Amino acid sequence: MVTRTYTVAFEGIEARLVEVQCAVTAGLPSFSIVGLADKAVSEARDRVRAALTAMSIAMPSKRVTVNLSPADMPKEGSHFDLPIALALLAALDILPAEDVQNTVALGELSLDGSLVPVIGTLPAALTAAEQECSLLCPEQCGAEAAWVDAARVFGAASLLEVVQHYTGQKPLAVATPGEVTRPKHSKDLRDVKGQERAKRALEIAAAGRHHLLLVGTPGSGKSMLAARLPGILPPLSPEEALETSMIHSLAGLLEDGGISRERPFRTPHHTASMAAIVGGGRGAKPGEISLAHNGVLFMDEFPEYPRAVLETLRQPIETGDVVVARANAHVRYPCKFMLVAAANPCKCGYMTDAAQACSRAPLCGEDYLGRISGPLMDRFDLRLDVPPVAFTDLDLPASGDTSAQVAARVDAAREVQRARFETYPGVRVNADAEGELLKEIATPDAEGAALLTRAAEHYRLSARSYHRVLRVARTIADLEASADVASRHIAEAVSYRVAS
Repeated sequence: MVTRTYTVAFEGIEARLVEVQCAVTAGLPSFSIVGLADKAVSEARDRVRAALTAMSIAMPSKRVTVNLSPADMPKEGSHFDLPIALALLAALDILPAEDVQNTVALGELSLDGSLVPVIGTLPAALTAAEQECSLLCPEQCGAEAAWVDAARVFGAASLLEVVQHYTGQKPLAVATPGEVTRPKHSKDLRDVKGQERAKRALEIAAAGRHHLLLVGTPGSGKSMLAARLPGILPPLSPEEALETSMIHSLAGLLEDGGISRERPFRTPHHTASMAAIVGGGRGAKPGEISLAHNGVLFMDEFPEYPRAVLETLRQPIETGDVVVARANAHVRYPCKFMLVAAANPCKCGYMTDAAQACSRAPLCGEDYLGRISGPLMDRFDLRLDVPPVAFTDLDLPASGDTSAQVAARVDAAREVQRARFETYPGVRVNADAEGELLKEIATPDAEGAALLTRAAEHYRLSARSYHRVLRVARTIADLEASADVASRHIAEAVSYRVAS
């Protein structure tokens, strides 16, 4: 008799169904796992054997064969422990085979039979819902997986609780969705003295998810401004939270018993490798650009990143997804992020400061910012020079709006965009609009069109730059609750486009 249960194998953010078959046949006592399993899966037999021994269940003196089907799909990870144990217990007539067969399970077993949390329970819950099966996972992962309300999710603390559940001795309660509520951001925009134009650019970027480049001398407040960006971004919608959390689940970043509605804010160091930024490595894991999906990717000291790493950002910025192609993997990850980059004007950082004149100016700045290629620079919607702040200004009282006030305006602009793009799949903010849709929503009035034409001719704007000016102008109009794009909106958008 062959017993069956189900689990998943991960390919990108997709969880592909895997059938776990177990056969106990006559022969020399052995326990083998077949089906293109890696080392962690092969070691499951020792963990399962020890867990059964801890429950005083003896392994049969027969040949135990576990097959993971389809056999040509690579199987990686320790989450195969629990489904292998379920199939084996069903084969030993300890668990009812028909109940086990309607379950998608994943979880790592300790030697004492307790279940250890694993990654990927959220994508697994989606697969279970598609197959109309229940999901069995470690107790700590239940709140995360329960966000998929189309599947019944059960969280168990140990293999003993699993046995008691299926035998009816002590049924498990259905898991409930968990939401992590983090403390509100204590960093306020009013903490930044001066820099009103930079604050305005930050507000526009947050409202339309536009890419922003800040160039200024050391200590001018670039990193300080970027650190306050999460405080003005609206929370994730339920759909966005599910998308983002699926990626974070695969990366093992959901550790607090649920998912968060806070937008991700990723800050990789400039020594990060290409695999760390774009994705790849063993198992083609998601990189920083995917972990920042629906959030912010802040890259400080932008020109210091390796040239190859910077150039790989060009295609994901345009398409909103990235394909990680390796010899043994070919996976696609979503990566609709807002890129905020900060850079010094030159190697020493003081090229534009008259008080600390750079002896190599202007070649120093040309060489340094020249590390950012023209095509990549063209993909920034807003470019801003951040001037230094005099130490005498630091004693002045705080000025400008608070983060809460700016966040309210940003949220109102995002609400306008949500209503505007409700019938357009895959389009949520102005930065996503293109083609006929962009022409429909951002065509300026006659005066604005004439101004944009003159700016395009004078500054030799590319077609990409032309369209990005229109998107930014549309966002500026949304912040003013204006239905039409006027010349003043175009003028402000152009000023950010040609600032550096």
